[in-house]
Amino acid sequence: MMNILNYLVIAEASTGRLIATLIAAIVLILVLILKFRVQAFISLLLASIFVGLASGTMSMTDIGKTIESSMGSSLGFIATIIGVGAIFGAMIEHCGGAQSLANGMLRITGEKRATWAMLFSGFLISIPVFLDVALVILAPIIYALARRSGKSVTVYGMPLLAGMMVTHSFVPPTPGPTWVAYTLGIPIGTVILYSLLVGIPTAILAGISFGGRIAATIHIDPPELETTEEENPPSFGMIAAILLLPIVLIVAGSIVEQSVGSSLPTGMEKTERSKEISELLGSAPLWQQTISFLGHPIIALLLVTCLSLWLLGTKRGASRNTLMEVSTRALGPAGIIILITGAGGVFKGMLGASGVGDALANALDGLGISTLLLAFLFSSISRIAQGSATVAMVMAATLMSPILAKLDLSDAKLSLIVVAIACGAAGFSHVNDSGFWMVSRYLRMTEKETLKTWSVVSTAVAFIGITLASIVWFVVS
Repeated sequence: MMNILNYLVIAEASTGRLIATLIAAIVLILVLILKFRVQAFISLLLASIFVGLASGTMSMTDIGKTIESSMGSSLGFIATIIGVGAIFGAMIEHCGGAQSLANGMLRITGEKRATWAMLFSGFLISIPVFLDVALVILAPIIYALARRSGKSVTVYGMPLLAGMMVTHSFVPPTPGPTWVAYTLGIPIGTVILYSLLVGIPTAILAGISFGGRIAATIHIDPPELETTEEENPPSFGMIAAILLLPIVLIVAGSIVEQSVGSSLPTGMEKTERSKEISELLGSAPLWQQTISFLGHPIIALLLVTCLSLWLLGTKRGASRNTLMEVSTRALGPAGIIILITGAGGVFKGMLGASGVGDALANALDGLGISTLLLAFLFSSISRIAQGSATVAMVMAATLMSPILAKLDLSDAKLSLIVVAIACGAAGFSHVNDSGFWMVSRYLRMTEKETLKTWSVVSTAVAFIGITLASIVWFVVS
């Protein structure tokens, strides 16, 4: 009896130590980023090493090997996605495609419904283009609309920003949700379907219904500046088709794979199920193999990037040197995102190797906290504390991974977990968020005005999104 009691005490103490290690690691990340201004990439790596040393379950040799293997496994997929996607977005930016898209939307809706045009322009353009870049590109259109209508720039800016933030955080193949889906082992196509199901009404409610009321409370005049556009921009139809093509291909690929795998027994482990589907596809009709091939996220994005280089570059007279310059320049900001997500993979790997992840899962098991709400809270707390939406998503996915591994959730519910993480990362923008200052600068608002408009709208995105995701969660259960 004494031996059993001693074992239980030691086990409990060990679990407590591992949980304390996790808490200390999270605090360390925040202190390094916020107080000492250490780049998130370095902060995550240092915290990973701390976890390995403080857990007491790993040797120093194991720590080094875990860093190496985790970085490699996490970047094999996501680095390709981000790199190729960055070049795709750069081509859209270079040829004037964003302006063409916005102007095409305005022709469809008319200026009386220009807010809807801005909403969906932001929604679409943020698929390949980083949010801050998209804002810079489309700001002149906001100014022009405000001058013609006499309304505040916020009337058009808030719907645009709501659309951009939803896509940026919710919808693959943008980097954040793509990395979360990959980390949690969820088919990208399924995530796209559920992120659109929740994301589109979230953008409308937050950007049009809610954002419109907020924007009307503050009047900001546009700058008196002349704006220039591309002399011969690509057509609206071409840009819209290019933007939607990878999403259509990825979703179609997922549908085919789910159809092929429908004959497999339920309850299979995800890795085993994926392997079985691959084997079944090998003997499937050629058309199914082709759709599955083209629907792989890497193939889909690579295809559309090559098309954009040709249609938006070579065919429009751009030289090879210009295309090389545009592509190379695009990889600079992409490299930062790649390294941060890679470091997030290292942090996840270290939590797993040290046993800290299992300790967290065991500690939360049986507390009765909704898995969906827990994912939202993890992401929200990180977003509020350090400001970066990407880092918030990385942190939340890392913490949720060991918890979800113990649960038998469908791909639909796992996709909604991704959406919940995205909701937390999208909201609560304030002074520690670089996007906050971009919005303040380009919409010509003071810090107080930005807090009363953009911060409120981004928070509305978070709460509207998690509410809708919760409703869908109960529907698919």
